[in-house]
Amino acid sequence: MKKEEIKKQLKKESIITLILYVIYFLWWYSTAYGLGNVDPSTYTYLFGLPTWFVVSCFGGFLLISTLVFFSVKYLFKDINLNI
Repeated sequence: MKKEEIKKQLKKESIITLILYVIYFLWWYSTAYGLGNVDPSTYTYLFGLPTWFVVSCFGGFLLISTLVFFSVKYLFKDINLNI
């Protein structure tokens, strides 16, 4: 792989990584504050925890883990940096 191709791939991978971070933050913020912005006496619970917490934290973790797995598998390339 030539230096120009490597630079292009590294730029692509960094943009993908930033997009994944933004997706994760938006998921967490919208579910935590969207579902959790009610009177605590009206909360519903999953596994003994408020639903907003389970969806934002555990659901977000599962979502971003899946997205990262597929991004690394199909979009990222193994690059030899010893050129």
